[in-house]
Amino acid sequence: MANEMNRMAFGKRLIELADKYEYMVMNADTKSCGLENFGDLYPHRCFNFGIAEQNLVAASAGAALCGEKVFFATFAVFASMRACEQVRTFICYPNLDVVILASHGGLQTGADGATHIAVEDVAIMRAIPNMCVLEPSDAVCAKKMVELSLMHKGPLYIRFPKAATPVLHEFDNYDIEIGKGRIFIENGYDCAIFASGWILNYAKQAAKELFMEGIKVTVIEIHTVKPIDSNLVINLAKKCGCVVTVEDHSIIGGLGSAVSEILGENYPVFIERIGIRDVFGESGTPEELYQANKMSISDIVDAVKRVLIHRVIDNE
Repeated sequence: MANEMNRMAFGKRLIELADKYEYMVMNADTKSCGLENFGDLYPHRCFNFGIAEQNLVAASAGAALCGEKVFFATFAVFASMRACEQVRTFICYPNLDVVILASHGGLQTGADGATHIAVEDVAIMRAIPNMCVLEPSDAVCAKKMVELSLMHKGPLYIRFPKAATPVLHEFDNYDIEIGKGRIFIENGYDCAIFASGWILNYAKQAAKELFMEGIKVTVIEIHTVKPIDSNLVINLAKKCGCVVTVEDHSIIGGLGSAVSEILGENYPVFIERIGIRDVFGESGTPEELYQANKMSISDIVDAVKRVLIHRVIDNE
């Protein structure tokens, strides 16, 4: 299974389509999505604002107000927090056509330390009206999101991890739609595992281990965290009777919260959320951090077994 950087795959694909689609690229002087040399190819369509994310967002909004399709790239922690007010007021309030490419999301950024690890960004962006939130599961998913983002109208936040991650899909046999989840593995209906982002790979490995033990789960790829596919969430909860969510983000406000909100209002079932539990990220290798935060493959396996026990006891 090859590894590839989602963020670089997105940037490369976006450049490939530059002659077909009219758009502008803004960046904050950070090598985040492979778009740093876009200005060499299209000098009148690219602007670098340096380490000044609030100015970056304001200028992106200004260009969008003039009718331009705008992509801007920076780290997730800066896009969602340093420039939060500007994103909310200048982009989302007037519902402008700006795509935020937010790299270095989640614990993959471990070596950069707590200040640069974004574990709250999805929660922040989900809470802002008009914002759509995407998180690709691999480089193929990231490439597919390029044309979706070019055709999308309105604010869009796309979250990428820092490191290269396993490629899970084949480009020619993979299609996605904003707002629609996707069944990734359908072994059976003992439990439904909803996963967003690259950590879908951990859910895949957990499903394999569970299958070997006779536990048959369905794994659902949630590449659109907002608007989430409520119908799919409810239908799978009805089939399985218990749910586990997996995300490289705080369990507060992200995928786990979104699924819990839907099920709490429509079809309550036993649920466990795998993710960061109300703590900051810290320095360390990603593997060390996933182990420390109980987000490993074995932790997902254990979570499935726990909700299954609760379901069986409740049925008795």
